Amino acid sequence: MHAFTVDVEDWYHVENLRPVAPREHWDEFTPRLEANQERLLALLEHHGIKATFFVLGVAARRHPAVVRRIVEAGHELACHGWSHELIYRQSPELFREETRRAKGFLEDTAGVAVAGYRASTFSIVTRSLWALDVLAEEGFSYDSSIAPLRHDRYGIPDAPENPHRRTLSGGRELAEFPVSFMRTLAGRLPLGGGFFRLFPLRWAVRAFDRYAARGAPAMIYIHPWEIDPGQPRVEGLKGLRRFRHYARIAKTYDKLDRLFSQVKFTTMRAALEGASGPALLG
Repeated sequence: MHAFTVDVEDWYHVENLRPVAPREHWDEFTPRLEANQERLLALLEHHGIKATFFVLGVAARRHPAVVRRIVEAGHELACHGWSHELIYRQSPELFREETRRAKGFLEDTAGVAVAGYRASTFSIVTRSLWALDVLAEEGFSYDSSIAPLRHDRYGIPDAPENPHRRTLSGGRELAEFPVSFMRTLAGRLPLGGGFFRLFPLRWAVRAFDRYAARGAPAMIYIHPWEIDPGQPRVEGLKGLRRFRHYARIAKTYDKLDRLFSQVKFTTMRAALEGASGPALLG
């Protein structure tokens, strides 16, 4: 079974809106996370799907009830860092501090252990691979931050495509569930987010079939704001950034509904535990 994952953040947290929604103004924006999250939870319940929710620390601080609802509904709670800052813009010391803060807040709020991590904007790239050592030292069992493709903000093109275990410094190990992708004439495109919104559903289904044919689970990612066509349109956002954020948002919910009728999903932890070959989670 494949993994369905949600990066839990509000519409104004995203890197794409950074020029018009700077961090120092986040508390001034109208939150829409709780309502969007409830719609997603209801859709997952309708299809009998359990998912993994990577929750951003600042979103959890503003909406602790969202964190508890994830666990109450039987889903897996995981960590999306604290501030949505790209890792390669942080020092190892700051990254450790924020990661520890986020993991601790989520665990204290929900009363469960957090084993999984995903960097904002998949920002574990070649120059920030040191972050994997920090994650292992801070008690995470798996990561899902490396994209085996080319993108203007992230990616390690020659990284392994399938879930695997990585041996780190000091003999520590960490399971890695890389970003899954669709094969197109334009190259590899991430399976999720704006790429899922923009391209035909059959492309995503074909990608899942391709992974399954070789005995590997794939994963898809989505954000609660991607099912919210009523979210504010911030003035001043132009060009590619505007297109990336708003394109086909009105279609996402129905597209997910159709996807769930064609592909079977589970949590990331369950997909890793059920993967063929050697055990990926210790």
